[in-house]
Amino acid sequence: MQEQQQPAQPAKKEKELTLEQRLLQNNPLHGLSLEKMLTELVDHYGWEILDTAMRFNCFNTKPSIASSVKYLKKTEWAREKLEAFYLSRFKRMPRATAAELEIPPRMRTFADGIVPKEPMELTVESILASQAKAASAYKERASRGRSNSRGGGRNRR
Repeated sequence: MQEQQQPAQPAKKEKELTLEQRLLQNNPLHGLSLEKMLTELVDHYGWEILDTAMRFNCFNTKPSIASSVKYLKKTEWAREKLEAFYLSRFKRMPRATAAELEIPPRMRTFADGIVPKEPMELTVESILASQAKAASAYKERASRGRSNSRGGGRNRR
């Protein structure tokens, strides 16, 4: 009896990814759920540090993962702020360029070979000091801008 030979199955072709898709996969937020990200942050930093850093009421008044996720899903600016914190402080990825700041954190790309580092060690005091320094620098820039514009106006008669 002759065995019937089955035609060989063609090897499955792997889907080719574009360069942008490959670079997006290098983003630590790629495929990470909001709940998992928040759980990682709370486990490492705790609610008090997250509240001090971001000042979200859901991190201050009876904080829980479930209520915070619900708030963050509804509030795009808060979610983007948390994702930026995750990338910069927890994963210590390179700082976003001015052009990248216009793009939501989940859509930012990172070059091949850039890997996350150990989380930044933070305290409530270090966050408050950093916020005070940033506020002072902002006031300084704003006052320089006002003083430069005072003398450059139209001549009055």
